[in-house]
Amino acid sequence: MADLKRAFSTLWLAFLVLAFPAAWAGVPPAPAMLLAEMYTADVDLAQYWVSEKFDGVRAQWDGRTLRFRGGGSVPAPAWFTAGFPAQPLDGELWIARDRFDALSGTVRKTEAVDAEWRQVRYLVFELPGTAGDFTHRVGQMRQLVAQAKLPWLQAVEQTRVADRAALMQRLDAVMRAGGEGLMLHRADAPYLIGRSDALLKLKPWQDAEAIVVGHTPGKGKYQGMAGALQMAMPDGRRFRLGSGLSDALRRQPPPIGTRITYRYQHLTKNGLPRFPRYLRVREDF
Repeated sequence: MADLKRAFSTLWLAFLVLAFPAAWAGVPPAPAMLLAEMYTADVDLAQYWVSEKFDGVRAQWDGRTLRFRGGGSVPAPAWFTAGFPAQPLDGELWIARDRFDALSGTVRKTEAVDAEWRQVRYLVFELPGTAGDFTHRVGQMRQLVAQAKLPWLQAVEQTRVADRAALMQRLDAVMRAGGEGLMLHRADAPYLIGRSDALLKLKPWQDAEAIVVGHTPGKGKYQGMAGALQMAMPDGRRFRLGSGLSDALRRQPPPIGTRITYRYQHLTKNGLPRFPRYLRVREDF
């Protein structure tokens, strides 16, 4: 019986560590955030503000500390946040379009490199916990940023569109410039957390996450490297991911257990991603 109890205790401890890794690592709980639903053609665009979707690293400022989506503190230089307002902010750390890898490398370093952080901007798109609707908060964000007078603290530009044709024109312009897509935030929405249609994302492709469960050996010019990653979706279905892998990734592929973000056009009738393409390793920091 004693052995059975010890075994049960060990299994329970293992479950707690896996289910709540942040708590065991001494990391504060992840901040509650608003998450987007997908845009559909029947949306009444008159009810929404529209902004560019930035491919950066999400972070929340709680009035004293800047935290990653996973809850850990962002190791930014002291000067970067010294002039931030006391009011909580939600936004994206960003360098430029198609510079995510450079940004990720900068913000992950435990010892901040000033020269690298001089390129980083904090783009504000929400005010956590603030009363009033989103239109009211848009005005407040602009005012807070203007008062701070920090070149690297910016409010995301929010605009209105007349109809779907105008929305598609805006999307086309963003994509041609190397952007990710658009975000639509309902004008009358109070501040919300969790997934909600108060916030919508519009992109020409879908993205999702899966876990690396194996490596397929390469052939031909990829001999001796990984030809593809064997991936497992959250529901257990598996597929191969080879498109989008650089030679460096093929030589040293992400280890088994790594969570990957990939892009795809749509799901097949079997529920598998069509034309999946590697995007990046998913990191909650």
